[in-house]
Amino acid sequence: MKFTLAMAQVNPHVGALGKNIDLLTAMAARAKQAGAVLVAFPELAICGYPPEDLLHKPLFLERLQEAETELQNNLAKMGMDAVYGTLRLQEGQLFNGGVLFANGKPQAFIAKQKLPNYGVFDEMRYFTPGHASHPLAYGGFQMGLTICEDIWHADGPAAELAAQGAQWILNLNASPYHTRKQPGREAKVRQRIQQTGLPVAYLNLVGGQDELVFDGGSFVMNPDGQAQPMGRRFGEDLRLVEISDERGAIQLTPLPLAESRPEARLPALEPESTADEDDERREIYSALCLGLRDYVEKSGFPGVTLGLSGGIDSALTAIICVDALGPERVEVVMMPSPYTSRESLTDAEEQARRMDVRLAEVSIGPLFEMFKNQLAPEFQGLEEGVTEENLQSRIRGVLLMALSNKKGSMLVTTGNKSEMSVGYATLYGDMCGGFSVLKDLLKMRVFELARARNRWAEAAGETAPIPHAVITKPPSAELRPDQKDTDSLPPYEQLDRILHLYVEQERGLKEILAEGLEREMVVRVIGLVDRNEYKRRQSAPGVRITRRAFGKDRRYPITNGFQVA
Repeated sequence: MKFTLAMAQVNPHVGALGKNIDLLTAMAARAKQAGAVLVAFPELAICGYPPEDLLHKPLFLERLQEAETELQNNLAKMGMDAVYGTLRLQEGQLFNGGVLFANGKPQAFIAKQKLPNYGVFDEMRYFTPGHASHPLAYGGFQMGLTICEDIWHADGPAAELAAQGAQWILNLNASPYHTRKQPGREAKVRQRIQQTGLPVAYLNLVGGQDELVFDGGSFVMNPDGQAQPMGRRFGEDLRLVEISDERGAIQLTPLPLAESRPEARLPALEPESTADEDDERREIYSALCLGLRDYVEKSGFPGVTLGLSGGIDSALTAIICVDALGPERVEVVMMPSPYTSRESLTDAEEQARRMDVRLAEVSIGPLFEMFKNQLAPEFQGLEEGVTEENLQSRIRGVLLMALSNKKGSMLVTTGNKSEMSVGYATLYGDMCGGFSVLKDLLKMRVFELARARNRWAEAAGETAPIPHAVITKPPSAELRPDQKDTDSLPPYEQLDRILHLYVEQERGLKEILAEGLEREMVVRVIGLVDRNEYKRRQSAPGVRITRRAFGKDRRYPITNGFQVA
């Protein structure tokens, strides 16, 4: 006894119900053509995840029900069975769950029991937890259907399903990416298999949604505990699994898919790729590309604009934009001031040439002098300093926003997590932009990815996109003569270490000092982090890479009298 399941790892657009139905219908047709009798879609595949306060709109819930009916009609017409994630409003309570649709009609709705309410998750704000589950008969087998977080807990529904006679588990997910997430998923599924003895098909969402990136990486795992990849990382995919009991026990067996899959424009990672020391860097880079691309395209922008300064942050941001969108959709702008070095101009020009993107040059020198002259009566008797530095940044922000407005492109800001942590950024200046690609990358990680991107290019026989001088020269904002970042900040090796401990691991002062760091420096950095929450609250969204990104992960009051140091 056996049947073929298609695992459809799709990239829905939150709220775009008609577009999502078209996507699911097309995937179902591909699955049927490939020989599957049942196609599975991830958690909340019809409306996208997370829909957030769209769920508070009665009209949205009405349209969602209409969209689900349309999907069911499409499936019935093609004679395809499906399992998909969606919502149910029952007696005034909203449930997140999964539907089994078979023989032309819905057979069951199973509600999610474990609602995550930590980190980026707010499910208790919207949903009521389910309280019971039961196996579903399909294809001669008893299937257990669970939703995302349900599989992570020993007291979740997996054990209950096993006790009621389930023979295998299908787990529908909308699990967002952060570094080292995939091994954790596999470990949790392995624990449930050890607990229940049931094989598991783990199906995940893919795509960018605001600051979140869903990385796919679907897999199946039999009682031997070995994960068998069934979906690319950071790319849509369709994979076949044979569910059988021909060897005396239920087995989930990957099947070859005869049809060709379209090549992804992004550097999606193939599930069969061999792990190497660059794996985490490739994952992060793919997440940044996917997050940017989906933010731009799902928001309806034709392309992006960014300032290219000749520094490392804008250099990495620029090549990510090119990789994500293509060079024809990227415009870079060099805006020299009286303090911009000749080397920075040359490096920016050379990188634009290597990336084959249009480079505009708009000098801020005349505008800077005009502003200083206009303000001179008010500034009389006061020394030049940070105000004049910020003024240059704000002039650049105005020019970039004007270009963005005029051409309809989205302005991408280029700051990194180290800068945003300590407030080394200018409100209404270099913080201007609709999206921050490097928002969750500490400075040393920026250097690491820049070097890696060049290596990957050279290994493929291509020219390294980022000039070597950009990576090796000391970081500088170039807002005054001979300026270096280390004039006002600790060396990034030390700064990032402190930020990793304080921001990303929530360590206290004593714990950080126990790492051998100098007290005065640590106290100063902590003070900078705590004082600059107001800037971070006004910053553009950006791709979440760590478990403690600025945004939904880390929510501190702006006005805050608590002192760590």
